[in-house]
Amino acid sequence: MLDDDNVSDLYLTQSVPYVDGPPEPLDFYRQWIAPNKPCVIRNALDHWPALSRWTPAYLREKVGSKVISVAVTPNGYADAVKGDRFVMPEERRMSFSSVLDVIQGKVKRRGVFYVQKQCSNLLEELPELTDDVEAHVAWMSTALGKFPDAVNFWLGEANAITSLHKDPYENLYCVISGQKDFILLPPTDRPFIPYGLYQPAVYRQKDDGDFEVVDRSEGEKVPWIPVDPLAPDLERYPAYGRARPLRCSVKAGEMLYLPSLWFHHVRQSHGCIAVNFWYDMDFDIKYNYFTLLDDIAAVTSQH
Repeated sequence: MLDDDNVSDLYLTQSVPYVDGPPEPLDFYRQWIAPNKPCVIRNALDHWPALSRWTPAYLREKVGSKVISVAVTPNGYADAVKGDRFVMPEERRMSFSSVLDVIQGKVKRRGVFYVQKQCSNLLEELPELTDDVEAHVAWMSTALGKFPDAVNFWLGEANAITSLHKDPYENLYCVISGQKDFILLPPTDRPFIPYGLYQPAVYRQKDDGDFEVVDRSEGEKVPWIPVDPLAPDLERYPAYGRARPLRCSVKAGEMLYLPSLWFHHVRQSHGCIAVNFWYDMDFDIKYNYFTLLDDIAAVTSQH
């Protein structure tokens, strides 16, 4: 949890603090993990071969023929609210070279393409690249006393946007090339963040190239955040005006420590490549505190 002093320090700068170099595990746990504070860590990936190797030419040679999962949407918003629907992307299976062809503009296809499958897709779909990074971040694994649950690979177009949400993971987000732009809100802002329940649906591209929204009949309605932090509708969601977002840009060679339960919205430069490590959070007093906030916010929204 953030105490009042930590919250004030972050809000005064409206940005995320920097740490220079890989930290000592105990120090990192005490200063950042335990108080649930984000930071950007510089010079902690310098030894990764991926920083110099992962050019389009290298990736084509190394994994160009591999077939991977790709999210395709008409507007770049995957897993996001559209009207009264929670719409998920169309999932396609494509060769890695075909994805690069789209991102590099060598072929024209309608839609926005994003390699974003989050079930440890680096290990499952692209194991040939694992020697260029690390199987886990040693100081983070030591600090948490566990190994990551998933290691994910990200590659996409500039229009691919991750809508505002939270995850139950301690997240180390490592940028290999390009830049990721984050908007972050702490768990303590939960009372100001609106939620709704939405019919699940998926995008599907028709034969004429247009996309349609197709309802999924199975499953319950999905709780999701309808507000767009880039252009919040404060007339419809006035409470969001009391939220205190932080912003940070994570550049190549930097990693963001994104604490569990922090809300985040993500944009990127065109062709940005990143790898992130998800460590399962501890369901301790921090989780109980957030659950209490969540319950209070749910009751308040009904009145």
